[in-house]
Amino acid sequence: MTGATRRPARCAYLGPRGTFCEQAVSELHSGAEFEPVPYPTIAAAIDAVRTGQAERAVVPIESSVEGGVNATLDELSEDPPVLIRAEVMVPVEFALLVRPGTDLADVKVVGGHPVAQPQCRHWLAAQLPDVQWRPALSNADAAWQVADGELDAALAGGFAARHYRLEVLADGVQDRANAVTRFVEVGMPGPLPEPTSSDRTSVIAFLRDDHPGALMDILSQFAVRGVNLSRIESRPTGEGIGRYCFFIDCEGHVLSLGVGEALMGLRRTCSDVRFLGSYAIAEVPPGPARVQTATQRKLGDGDGDAQQADGKFAAAADWLLRIRAGGELSPGLPGAIQGCGWTPTPYRFAPWRKASGRPPGA
Repeated sequence: MTGATRRPARCAYLGPRGTFCEQAVSELHSGAEFEPVPYPTIAAAIDAVRTGQAERAVVPIESSVEGGVNATLDELSEDPPVLIRAEVMVPVEFALLVRPGTDLADVKVVGGHPVAQPQCRHWLAAQLPDVQWRPALSNADAAWQVADGELDAALAGGFAARHYRLEVLADGVQDRANAVTRFVEVGMPGPLPEPTSSDRTSVIAFLRDDHPGALMDILSQFAVRGVNLSRIESRPTGEGIGRYCFFIDCEGHVLSLGVGEALMGLRRTCSDVRFLGSYAIAEVPPGPARVQTATQRKLGDGDGDAQQADGKFAAAADWLLRIRAGGELSPGLPGAIQGCGWTPTPYRFAPWRKASGRPPGA
């Protein structure tokens, strides 16, 4: 009897073919580890992971021009929970795609993903001031509609043209030359990625109630522990006017002392905290735009900040342990602490020590 053939692992993404999301998948998984599978919406891609249709999903979460991608943020707050496993930064360059033989004067209706139009608004106002905008599920979906004759042109990546037999009528139509979109890869909860020298931790914090200083209560959990926030954004919970949750990205891994203590304080302060993951930071270096994943990133001079904060936190924790144990205390801080790098304390705990120097009963 022949055993069942195991299907290859799948990675869902916002499709169809020719999206920036597909490009993000190819950068995260350049080999044959995962089979890319397009889905029509962000929600459908993440639900594919929840239902077991796919092992991973890659979706956009943040634009350097428009901020957070609401569809992704809202979906991450739904049940059952998923975890962010990795991220990748993709430089975004838009082109105006048309059917062969189309001139600029022929373009009356342009489509694209809702985040595309704001990134090209100035070019559209200057070159196509009377054009009608029609939102699509994705930029590649708009290109598909152009090929079907439903739209005159689409804002999409130039690489999408070959998938739909279109032509690039105008290239580089984005208003900002260095625009970048951050994509995250999510999977079902499981063992966390190992800490690196440069990590990011993401959570959603739900306020217990609306009161003066509620946001400061959240921020102080990170500030007093020397944990830097790289992003905080509010979203309505849908439970009524004034009811918000906060999406928070901070530097460091949940296994680090400072971040771990900050999340404990956050859990104590808020009605609920959803942990979204700890994963390696990916960045786009200055200069010519190119995609860069966390594994390709070269560490910069500022990557030791989180480690220094952890060193100070470990030093303070050790100091408190020695006090609680009744052990000998140093009259001053060891040089290692003063230099912001932490090494284990050389002191031997002796809470039983008396003036005689002998333990009780000796």
